[in-house]
Amino acid sequence: MRVIPAVDIKGGKAVRLVQGKADQETVYDEDPVRAARRWADAGARRIHIVDLDGAFDGRPKNAELTFAILKEITSAEIEIGGGLRSARAVAELLEAGAARCVIGTKAAEDRNFLKDLANRFPGQICVGLDAKDGMVVTKGWVEVSKLSAVDLITELYDLPLGEVIYTDIDRDGMLQGPNMKRLAEMRDACPFPLIASGGVTSVANVKALRELGCFGCIIGKALYDGRLDLAEAFAAAGDRTVQP
Repeated sequence: MRVIPAVDIKGGKAVRLVQGKADQETVYDEDPVRAARRWADAGARRIHIVDLDGAFDGRPKNAELTFAILKEITSAEIEIGGGLRSARAVAELLEAGAARCVIGTKAAEDRNFLKDLANRFPGQICVGLDAKDGMVVTKGWVEVSKLSAVDLITELYDLPLGEVIYTDIDRDGMLQGPNMKRLAEMRDACPFPLIASGGVTSVANVKALRELGCFGCIIGKALYDGRLDLAEAFAAAGDRTVQP
């Protein structure tokens, strides 16, 4: 299983939020490029980049920084999400070297858009399923839909997607462990490789997600706070990362 460090960008800085709330942020690095370099130098094979301002606004807002990360980091795959609601924005990132683009709100609201994008860039489009009590949340975690995450993913089984990233927003930034019940439901319903996000805090959490059959897990606050050592997470995940 892959261990995927996260770099969330807000106001031009690398931050972490609590349950996605814009007014509850902690700045961990003034330079998101430096934050991404930290995890790449530590041996991460993939890094998860989120333009939080873009997620809230509906269009990329930190493009200069995301493109700088793509230019700077060549030793790890870079997946990028946050405000990607146009084919042009996605195409520009992929052409610049992004390994994956993560579509969240638009995947829930416009299936034809997602279908066209997946067919245009097979294997390079990930669906970001952000959920609260199992229901899909959109627009930067502001609006709770009437669609369950399980129902949404079963509608997408025939698309050539990359992975599905499932985030339980009640656990995100809380350091309380992932929601294993919801992740198990998603694992049973999801025909795509599953990446778990939200609450991953300990080696035990990483091992549990590996045993569940997840393709990867995204870790943010626990790494920045030093509660979880990245090398130990690699070992627990069986991530065959070549250490520098």
